[in-house]
Amino acid sequence: MARYTGPKCRICRREAGKLFLKGDRCYTDKCAYERRPYPPGQQGRRRSKLSDYALMLREKQKVRRMYGVLEDQFRMYFKEAERRRGVTGANLLAILEQRLDNVVYRMGFANSRDQARQLVRHGIFTVNGHKANIPSMQIKPGDEVVVSESSRKTPVIQEAQQVIARRGCPDWVEVDGDNFKGTVKATPQREDITFPINEQLIVELYSK
Repeated sequence: MARYTGPKCRICRREAGKLFLKGDRCYTDKCAYERRPYPPGQQGRRRSKLSDYALMLREKQKVRRMYGVLEDQFRMYFKEAERRRGVTGANLLAILEQRLDNVVYRMGFANSRDQARQLVRHGIFTVNGHKANIPSMQIKPGDEVVVSESSRKTPVIQEAQQVIARRGCPDWVEVDGDNFKGTVKATPQREDITFPINEQLIVELYSK
């Protein structure tokens, strides 16, 4: 599956916002977006007014890149969000938050979503006692995610737990750091997602 493998900080600058693609670095003054908060390239410093369509497109691209999802998969998530009861935009964000790679990141077993995706693919996590190596797997309330015993001393896991101790976990997950496991307590609500996302623009884009 094709994925972007270039500089991650370039994406944040292109989308004019911090997407937290490099984990703990994004919370420090080393963050490239903090130092150069304008789009990359020779014309990056020029101010240009975006059309309504461009604003909607950029918001969709920002969210898609934040969660590391490809275009076809993102469209599939939107259709599922439309099918569910409730507000489509909030449903879409809940679906993205309940991906296994994002849950691993939110529980503090990885320093970034990209790193979480790699760890999941390596098969070091179990969900309800069964090995899980599909990053897009949907995790439901009550599901338990556990790090395998053979991977608990991995430097990546140890470092990530130190980061989450400073950053904190969202209220919809419960983590037992001593036993390297976490439980999803509830479906994430819109107020649980504190990133600056305007999901209504995405809904308007796909409604055209």
